[in-house]
Amino acid sequence: MSTRWIRGAAVATALVSGAAACSAPGGGEGGGGSDDSVVIGVASEPDTLSPLLGYGKDGNSKIFDGLLALDADLKLRPALAKALPEVGNGGRTYTYTLREGVEFSDGEPLTPDDVVFTYRTILDGRTNNTSRSELDAVKEVRADGDDKVVFTLKYPYAPFAGRTVLPIVPEHIAGKQDANTGAFNTEPIGTGPYVLADWRKGEKLTFKANPQYWGGMPKVKTVTMAIVEDDDVRATRLRSGDLDGAVLPPNLATTFENDENHKTYRAKSYDFRAVTLPTADKVTGDRAIRQALDAAVDRQAMVDKILDGAGRPAYGPLPVGDPWFAKGIERDQDLPEAKRILDEGGWKPGADGIRAKDGRKAAFTLFYPSGDKVRQDHALAYASDAKKAGIDVKAESATWEVIEPRMKNDAVLAGFGSTGDPDFGLYTLLHSSLAGNGFNNMGRYDNPAVDEALDTGRRSQDEATRKTAYETLQRELVKNPGYTFLTHIDHVYVLADRWQDLTTQLEPHEHGFASGPWWNLEDWQPEQ
Repeated sequence: MSTRWIRGAAVATALVSGAAACSAPGGGEGGGGSDDSVVIGVASEPDTLSPLLGYGKDGNSKIFDGLLALDADLKLRPALAKALPEVGNGGRTYTYTLREGVEFSDGEPLTPDDVVFTYRTILDGRTNNTSRSELDAVKEVRADGDDKVVFTLKYPYAPFAGRTVLPIVPEHIAGKQDANTGAFNTEPIGTGPYVLADWRKGEKLTFKANPQYWGGMPKVKTVTMAIVEDDDVRATRLRSGDLDGAVLPPNLATTFENDENHKTYRAKSYDFRAVTLPTADKVTGDRAIRQALDAAVDRQAMVDKILDGAGRPAYGPLPVGDPWFAKGIERDQDLPEAKRILDEGGWKPGADGIRAKDGRKAAFTLFYPSGDKVRQDHALAYASDAKKAGIDVKAESATWEVIEPRMKNDAVLAGFGSTGDPDFGLYTLLHSSLAGNGFNNMGRYDNPAVDEALDTGRRSQDEATRKTAYETLQRELVKNPGYTFLTHIDHVYVLADRWQDLTTQLEPHEHGFASGPWWNLEDWQPEQ
């Protein structure tokens, strides 16, 4: 997760000024009725639009396409490839045949060399892409003739095809630049349904329909993503007609329920909120503290009061109902158990009710990103629950620039979650080899049993073996939590009711730009 956008910090990199917040995002052309344009309010913007640095790695980037794409049911379908891959050599080779006649938006044809360049650049250790471990299985990628690309894997990796939704970039442009600092990061060229027309940092990004798009030119000709950090301001601008749609927290989305001009969309997600518990800290690194916090938290109350019912309690990184979820790990708040664990761990209550051990108070700071009301409310509720067990948690807001250098030692109210195969999200979240690698394994969790389960799940092709491995992992996280998992949240969107064919997908943590009911924006039709 190399950028604020990729990690889903849900906070803009630049504050929207009062003037910008009140002006129409289209430079005087606000929302409100045009059949071929849409203005959408989101909370944050990306640092980069380059897939080489992680942008759009889960698909739906709109500027780019992958070899494959995900449909509404998250089933893989061909995109730049004309068909699903041919798998051979016991699951160690994947061969893709490219679709004919595809061009980048500058008119240059897509070739196998572009695919090879994209993957080789991401795998190059000099490229600042902290999602590189997701392609760990790739040994080699090469062109085969004029229309084929062959991936050779180090080991059979069952979910590999799902990794090839990764966007493809043009070698003839990006190959002439430094992948980390080149102009391509803010002036991208792709094969997708839209091209970037304008980017005013901290204010908006404007996209125009790509007339050369291989899937047919979209009916929505102009898309503006207005960067509006404040939830209340987004709701106000949506209600005034300045925005056509917005990402909103549940409590604000409900205010549009009886508005006949707007429609609310709720997407289920793998997106969870959790508290990182850094092992380097003498308090959060103590196993008794971690277990006690897990028992003390009231997850259901957070769903009911903070999310207004738009979510589910999180008992681990995978949501209840997921096919890979380990049944039986559900647990209610248990304050007596939390206190018993702390007593046995040597944490004794002081006169003020806060526990201490060896002269050290059970106290730590919990950071949450400024401007994120949902995370703020989670942090405050968590602190309240912890205090009932005798642990003093100080919830504090800060920008990511302040939080990042302190993640090794301080707890953070974080958000994660990937759709698809469990390897996609769990490996980067938990594997000890990635401890401290950007936003991977933020708390530097180190558990050999979890590492073994992750490695087994990644390398085995036998579904029963993989299922056992991931169940073992989830049960180990209950015994030795590296995070306090709180809630899985639904993503809520409100949009002017004047288009057809809008749907939602099951969503990952990252959302706003490429997810929501506009995940299939290129397929929208004006209402008749």
